[in-house]
Amino acid sequence: MKKTIILSLLVCMTLGLSAQDMQWESLFNGKNLKNWKKLNGDAEFKVQDGTIVGISKSGTPNTFLATKKYYGDFILEFEFKIESGLNSGVQFRSESLKEYQNGRVHGYQYEIDSSPRAWSGGIYDEARRAWIYRLTANPPARKAFKSNEWNRGRIEAIGNSIRTWVNGIECANIIDDVTPSGFIALQVHEVGKNEDGKTVAWRNIRICTTDLEKNRTPENMAVPEINLIPNTLSDREKREGWKLLWDGKTTDGWRSAKETGFPKKGWTIEDGELKVVKSEGKESANGGDIITKDKYKNFILKVDFKITTGANSGIKYFVDPDLNKGAGSAIGCEFQILDDKNHPDAKLGVKGNRKLGSLYDLIPPYKISEANFQKGTYNTAMIVVNGDKVEHWLNGKKIVDYERNNQMWNALVAYSKYKNWPDFGNLKEGHILLQDHGDAVSFKSIKIKVLD
Repeated sequence: MKKTIILSLLVCMTLGLSAQDMQWESLFNGKNLKNWKKLNGDAEFKVQDGTIVGISKSGTPNTFLATKKYYGDFILEFEFKIESGLNSGVQFRSESLKEYQNGRVHGYQYEIDSSPRAWSGGIYDEARRAWIYRLTANPPARKAFKSNEWNRGRIEAIGNSIRTWVNGIECANIIDDVTPSGFIALQVHEVGKNEDGKTVAWRNIRICTTDLEKNRTPENMAVPEINLIPNTLSDREKREGWKLLWDGKTTDGWRSAKETGFPKKGWTIEDGELKVVKSEGKESANGGDIITKDKYKNFILKVDFKITTGANSGIKYFVDPDLNKGAGSAIGCEFQILDDKNHPDAKLGVKGNRKLGSLYDLIPPYKISEANFQKGTYNTAMIVVNGDKVEHWLNGKKIVDYERNNQMWNALVAYSKYKNWPDFGNLKEGHILLQDHGDAVSFKSIKIKVLD
């Protein structure tokens, strides 16, 4: 016990000395808003008792108080306090350019979230890709934020690595290369009527831009990393055994579900995206489905997908292309991809078992709203297969889990559209499939980690 205490004290002393060695620059002098400028909206910012206070105002868009200086690689620390019911954030590596939506602020945002969702410390891509690190990926971090109290924030943006903390708890960890530098800005979010006068405050805002490698926080393997650089593997992913199922450029590793070669029409590869060409909305009637040339047994599969309005598609696994040589899609278990709001299939089936994320026509998703699906931007589907146990995840949230190869599973299949296919879903291994359902859908960053 004594050795453990001594070791802990030595670690704390080392961290303290490291922090003292850091060359911090204060971004706020505690007196005025010199070196800051207001952008986009008309909400008020004022200096009060050594803090910057933002005050909500209805009828105006998001308002930002931005540094006049750009920062690329840095460690940023600040304290923040927000009134319940208000949303806010700290922009970093952000820009306001006339040629981009007439000067709208866009870029990375450290989320400040006073709602029960509790995503403070998550990363939102303002006016661009929306959520890129939801705290569904890291549930323990949702307990770090303290409502109606001062909280400590930290951002480490070093090269392509971006990580965040709330009160010493690591929240987000992304790998991304979209914007290498930009200003830092404090946000007062737009509000509705009768929400005027709510406040968010910041103090002790400081930044370090030197000796970053020496002072960066050691990697925490308990915090999931999300690699946003399309069709690549990060160093951590490589160490963990991930492989790319699609290289982002060619058709290597894929073929038609009903022919030996890749479809001659119906699919395109453009700017690192594998796209289904819109046709008539019919199942496998244009280019047709594509499958991996290899079969897989136990695995974790991740696929980034983006749908258009009214689109229908799917990711299938345990696919046997020899089961259906006729019209329609190849047969296998399906992670449904669907615009629930605008496609009629969402209202068919039983109790939602044809909606987005469902095990199609068999098991509906649960807590789907917590997955924060967003149409028009990329979302991440994950399928985990370990023996007969299977899970569907959407944007870091588990939405389906089941066990196959048992009496209950066979009874479920018997009441589905798959009842006439022998031993459906019970294969030991099978191909992975991307579905052509005649609607425009895009895929990228298709990765697999084999578990055996």
